Amino acid sequence: MPIERDSVWMLTYFRQRYPTRIEINAKGETVEVPLPNPMLVAKLHVALSTDGRHWAALNDNKPTWDLFMRDQYIHRGEDGLWRLIATGGGGAIEDRKKLGPSATYATSKDLVNWKFDKYIHLMKDVKDEKGELVKNIWAPEFYFNAETKEYTIFWSSSFKDAGWKESRLWYCKTTDWKTFSTAKVLFAPPYSVIDGTITKHKGVYYLFHKEEEFGEQTGERRGIRIATSKNIEGPYDIHHGPLNDGQVVPTITEGPSVMKDPVKSGWLLLYDYPMVDQYGVSSSTDLFNWKVEKEVAMPEDARHGSVSLISAHEAKTLLKAFPSKK
Repeated sequence: MPIERDSVWMLTYFRQRYPTRIEINAKGETVEVPLPNPMLVAKLHVALSTDGRHWAALNDNKPTWDLFMRDQYIHRGEDGLWRLIATGGGGAIEDRKKLGPSATYATSKDLVNWKFDKYIHLMKDVKDEKGELVKNIWAPEFYFNAETKEYTIFWSSSFKDAGWKESRLWYCKTTDWKTFSTAKVLFAPPYSVIDGTITKHKGVYYLFHKEEEFGEQTGERRGIRIATSKNIEGPYDIHHGPLNDGQVVPTITEGPSVMKDPVKSGWLLLYDYPMVDQYGVSSSTDLFNWKVEKEVAMPEDARHGSVSLISAHEAKTLLKAFPSKK
């Protein structure tokens, strides 16, 4: 793709087609419905765009880094260092038994060469009433406060036998990525919640998240919602809008990421349709009311992306390092 602007948007993602769809019948029993052509490439992928609607995958839509990860979130720090945090932390089995699940943390100076740093056990100091650790750490992200020099890391976790059951958003803070505060609940709405992402506008924090409630008793409620707060730590007020009591898109969606609209005033929201293996883009002028963009082009099988603004020089470096035949 030709780079003619001073800055370019970068989408980082992994690739997947779900093997099954989880449903809950009237008795509360979990039912797995097989889906066609499942696949998983849980590694870092990169695509570029100048309009936020049409994205060109680098490296012919193959990984740009071979480390196992899902739901990776990438952002440039005030020090110029790129930081990556992702689902899929590994580590020694004994550490996982004693400290619980972890998140993957890595850094890069150029977006081409990544250095794995550590697995972070974000919930190691938190147990339920039975003394049990959480079962998962999903979709971690972070937000940097330039005034306090603090990173607020947030993610979803559940003490149940599945990550989507009674899940809550949690958070901790760090200034050096070496020591971390004890995790606390960030957002506990009256529904199971995963996939949180935050943007700030005019002193207000907008928390986009997936409501993860479904079944014959509750109805189909697997979609993206918005909550707002004047404080990143909350409390957050849930927005109740016209679509399914406030969901942004009237169908099953997850993995939201928000960016400024490069073409006109407003914002774009990117998300995936997990049950039909597609990716979507919606636009808004106020961060509350969203319209689905129909003319979009996304990398095949992209899942749970995060977006970052990069320079034209960085984009050309990525294109040179990971060329595509298309």
